[in-house]
Amino acid sequence: MPYLFTHFKEKLTVDGEQVYFALSRDGFNWEQLNGGKPVLESTMSSGGCRDIEITRLKDGSFVILTTDECIVKRFDENYNVDWKNVNRTGSKGLCMWKSKDLVEFSGQRIIPVGRDDFGCLWAPEIIYDDINDEYVIHWGSTVKQDDYSHMSIYYCTTKDFESFSRPKLFFTKQNEILDTHIRKIDGKYHMFYKNADNPGMNMHAVSEDLYGPYLHDEAFEEYMRGIERANCYEAPTTTVLPDGRWCLMLDFFGCEKSEMGYVPFVSEKPGDTGFKRCDGDFSFPYGFKHGGIIEITDEEYERLKMHYN
Repeated sequence: MPYLFTHFKEKLTVDGEQVYFALSRDGFNWEQLNGGKPVLESTMSSGGCRDIEITRLKDGSFVILTTDECIVKRFDENYNVDWKNVNRTGSKGLCMWKSKDLVEFSGQRIIPVGRDDFGCLWAPEIIYDDINDEYVIHWGSTVKQDDYSHMSIYYCTTKDFESFSRPKLFFTKQNEILDTHIRKIDGKYHMFYKNADNPGMNMHAVSEDLYGPYLHDEAFEEYMRGIERANCYEAPTTTVLPDGRWCLMLDFFGCEKSEMGYVPFVSEKPGDTGFKRCDGDFSFPYGFKHGGIIEITDEEYERLKMHYN
């Protein structure tokens, strides 16, 4: 069962904040495509792409969504970033590409799914709502009402990625939250997200309805509390491995840029959050940053390898 990982790289140059592809035959060992160069590059708005999301639509085609942001262009002379300013003046839309085969892509679009009072739109993800037969795009935004100081999760819906509903609040807490990842397993919705503080770590919650309410997973929080530098992980994404186990990937950023990237945690089956860190079972050729994984066919795997290599 092959997999495609869409992601960006943490670099000090603009080429890092673009769309990259990586492939795996088994979900454990990953290889870069296109010689480690971007597959898609933003030529609009900020000129950068972060937080790369991909989904396969019902008709078999694909959509890629990203944050419209280039942090490299915001560095000062010491490579520092004013994140409060980013949350106030950052991405005002989402970058989007469509493709039927992952080789030929439509032109880039900036889709304006936000509101005038949003300071940014950050880290989009997509889940298909099979009950209402539509796609739900969810992301993090700050708002003018609280001086852009508190990020919550908002969403919109679409059936065709051409027209989009007005944004609504999806999930919020007293503390700031970001980076939601939602997966439906056996009729239940599993949501992973990042608490910015109090405590600053990844959380897990479960609901029988996509729109909640979500029940907090105390056991998962306790596990995360035992991880060294738990506040330095973000951008959760999951996939089911060929042997039926569930893999949670968390993006570790508490180190030098060249060493940043995803760290794997594995449980016995989908829906089981008794994760164990499994670095030794996985290999990554470089630091994959905030992205998403989808299953692909053998034919798609061979097509991607032939075209990009």
